[in-house]
Amino acid sequence: MTGTRGPLNAFLDLDDIPVSNAQSGLLAGLRLAVKDIYDVAGYRTGCGNPQKYQESSPASATAPAVQALLDSGARFVGKTQTDELAFSLMGLNAHFPSPVNPAAPDRITGGSSSGSAAAVAGGLADIAIGSDTGGSIRAPASFCGLIGLRVTHGRISLDGTMPLAPSLDTFGWFAKDMATYDKVGAVLLGNDLHRHELQRPLALDTLDGLVLGPREADEYRGLVRHACSVIGTPRVIAPLSHSTDDLYWCFRTLQGYEAWQNHGAWISQGDRMLGPGVKERFEHGATIDAATAQRETERRVSFRLELADLLGEDGVLVLPTVPGAAPLKADSFDDLQTYRERALRLLCLSGLSGFPQITLPLGHLDGAPFGLSLLGPENSDRQLMALAARILSAHQRSA
Repeated sequence: MTGTRGPLNAFLDLDDIPVSNAQSGLLAGLRLAVKDIYDVAGYRTGCGNPQKYQESSPASATAPAVQALLDSGARFVGKTQTDELAFSLMGLNAHFPSPVNPAAPDRITGGSSSGSAAAVAGGLADIAIGSDTGGSIRAPASFCGLIGLRVTHGRISLDGTMPLAPSLDTFGWFAKDMATYDKVGAVLLGNDLHRHELQRPLALDTLDGLVLGPREADEYRGLVRHACSVIGTPRVIAPLSHSTDDLYWCFRTLQGYEAWQNHGAWISQGDRMLGPGVKERFEHGATIDAATAQRETERRVSFRLELADLLGEDGVLVLPTVPGAAPLKADSFDDLQTYRERALRLLCLSGLSGFPQITLPLGHLDGAPFGLSLLGPENSDRQLMALAARILSAHQRSA
C-alpha cells in the first residue's frame, strides 16, 4: 500500500484485482467503493495502517454484506481510504494525503469513512461502503452533503470486517440520492421488523443546544421547519435522566475499552507509528479496566431502556447530526478535537442505544453542507429511510 490515487485521495493505490459481480440485479450498473476495513477477495485489508497492510494476507473471501451488493449487480471500483484503524472522526490519516471534500474543498471530509464519502460526493462511485461506530457514516455524510444511515446494531452482518468496538460497530453506506440509497437498503435490510408508522416527532433542547453558535442554530431551525412540513412539529420532551456529558463518557469508555481489547495486543508488539489522536485514544483504552466498563454498560442499558420508552412504537427523535458544517482543513489539531468531542455528544445516542439514525443533506452554512437527523426505534431502519425520502422530496420541491 503506497498511497492514494485519483484527484480526491479517496481510493487507495492498489493493484487492480478482478472482482466479479452479477450482470443483472437491483444494483446493476452502479459503481461500488469499499472502505478498507472490509475484506474483498484477493485484496489485503489494510485498515488505514501500513504495517497492518504489510502483515495481512489477501482475503480469501469477500465480506458477506459486500458480496450481497456484488451479487445484486453492483460493480466494484476500488477500496477507499479509512482513518487509521477506523478510530477517528475527522478524516485525517497520518499515513496518507487527506481525502478532498468535493462539497466544500476547504473543509475536511470527516472519518473514519473518509474516502468512501469523498468518492460518492465527487461522483467517483454511486455507492460507497463505510462503517459507523461513533459517527463514521453520519458525520461524513453531513460534512459532504450525502445521505447516511447508521443501521440498527447487528442488523447487517459485519463478518469479514475489522472490528473496532463490536458492541458499537455497524455497517453503513453513502449515496447522493434516496432512490439509490433505498436500493441498497432493499438488498441488505429486507423488510423492517418494526411495523408501526413513525408519526410522533420529538426533540430535546439539550441536543438542539449543541450546535456551535447562533448562525448554526438559525440554520438548524430552518431544517426542522422543512421536516415539519412532512412530519409535523416536534414535541420538546423533558431532559433524559443521563446528561449528555455522562452519555459521552459512557460511549468513550466503552469504545476505548473494546478497541484496546481488539487491537491492544497488536499495538503492544512494537511501534505501530499511530497518528496523533488515534495513538492517544488507544492509550486511554489501555487504562480502562473491566469493572469500569461494566459500570458504564449498566448506564448504557438504563439509557437504552429510557430512550426506547420515549420513542415507543411511533416516535422519531429529530436532532442535528453534528454541531455545524465540517471544520476547516486549516483548523488546529486542538480545534478539531474540540469539535469532535462536541459532535460525539450528538452522535453517541444512536451508538449507545443501538437504534437507527439517518442524516439528510438539507442545510448549508457558508456554502458547506449541514445535516438534520432522524433517530427511530429499533429495527425501524427502512421506515426512517421512507420518511427521509418524503422530507427530501418536499425540500427539493420547495427549493
